[in-house]
Amino acid sequence: MKPSKENLLWMYEAMVQARHYEETMARAYMEGKSPKFDIGSGPVPGEMHLAAGQEPCAAGVCAHLRPTDTVTATHRPHHAAIAKGVDLNRMTAEIFGKATGLGGGRGGHMHLFDPDVHFSCSGIIGESCGPAVGAALAAQMQKRDDVAVAYLGDGAANQGAFHEALNLAAIWNLPVIFVVEDNSYGISVPKSASTAIAHNSDRAGAYGMAGEYVADNDVLGVFAAAGKAVKRAREGKGPSLIEVETYRYFGHFQGDPELYRPKGEVEALKAKDPIARLREHILKEGAHDEAALDAALATAHDAVDAAFAFARQSPDAAPKDALSAVFV
Repeated sequence: MKPSKENLLWMYEAMVQARHYEETMARAYMEGKSPKFDIGSGPVPGEMHLAAGQEPCAAGVCAHLRPTDTVTATHRPHHAAIAKGVDLNRMTAEIFGKATGLGGGRGGHMHLFDPDVHFSCSGIIGESCGPAVGAALAAQMQKRDDVAVAYLGDGAANQGAFHEALNLAAIWNLPVIFVVEDNSYGISVPKSASTAIAHNSDRAGAYGMAGEYVADNDVLGVFAAAGKAVKRAREGKGPSLIEVETYRYFGHFQGDPELYRPKGEVEALKAKDPIARLREHILKEGAHDEAALDAALATAHDAVDAAFAFARQSPDAAPKDALSAVFV
């Protein structure tokens, strides 16, 4: 399945917006945290996990989705949230702990929830799988052709919840796609030291579902694999498992000394950046010219800058509201 001209431009804009968002967030997060790193200081307190480099996993899949389809993401969620269409202003305000945030500033960046576009994420490893199976079951029972997508990391593919979710999805023939973002590390543990097989997509066969591995962070490959999986799910032909070889340019969390990474690894990965490769492909194919791509980039950057301005200008979440909307 090849992307249309419209698909290519949409994926490019989604990817450059996600990249600008992550780079802007990285700077905002470090405000007030130097020279001595204090995780509680600055305008964005708490942990921060960035996904710069992993944009193909989000754009290549979400290009096939509708607002009524469900996406459940990981603790590294911004690229998927942007591609799914989460309200950018309210997402950023949420991360800044502001009253105008998606959850009133209570959840932070690992607990984003936007019911308008059926998006959620979680800080618990592998937790994305169960809710996606539930959303797919609901669609099936209500005879809707909506699908659900669960993102998880390669480390999460060793969790029991992942295998239980795949088993249920398969025996109930659910319209769900599991997308494993293989960035080679589970926190600081290399995939080769935690997983006995090279590709988690090979595990699909054990559950009787389709599995596909996309190499080299290739957004066109992700688009093709996701297109087949979403079509299969909408037609009632069951779940799929896609693993994408992807890269993260930042550490597991901001402030991570990254002593486990080989020297020069990130620089080598950036030399084959997926956004630059997509732009080159679009120009080579003649799908769009430089002016159109520059316009898309400017639009994406403006939206991100406006979202950060909105968040900074919004009122802080009030302590008196901390327990409202909390269910016990």
